[in-house]
Amino acid sequence: MTLRPYQTEDLAAIAALFFESVHTLCRGDYTQEQLDAWATGRIDEGAWDASLRAHHTLVAEEDGVLLGFADMTEDGYLDRLYVHPAHTRRGIASALLEALERACPAAQFTTHASLTARPFFERRGYRVERRQEVVRCGVTLINFVIKKAP
Repeated sequence: MTLRPYQTEDLAAIAALFFESVHTLCRGDYTQEQLDAWATGRIDEGAWDASLRAHHTLVAEEDGVLLGFADMTEDGYLDRLYVHPAHTRRGIASALLEALERACPAAQFTTHASLTARPFFERRGYRVERRQEVVRCGVTLINFVIKKAP
């Protein structure tokens, strides 16, 4: 597995991976209605590409296959971290997160972790600041604002 910077050409594979990850890995923690609201199967390609290019974004790949991706802002906000369901439990999410944290000069790291992802982040030193309810497509989802001091 290698980590490399995001390229616009990765966007279609990232969109598909995002949908598969949410709908497969999170189905034990969220209802089908919540999963459909979170990952509709359609993304705003222009907005996603601009965001991924503006952030420090890494993709994990192996033999030309996208395994996962993650992006972090300069102030330490981890916006997205997703791994394809067929490639979980291989250290991909950890490698992406560690690489982004090492490269970021921020005084602390923050993310909004799903019910599914919360244990992953807690094992890596993140602590819950608060539980929150977010509304996507008129549907309420639970997640957590979590932070870590480097």
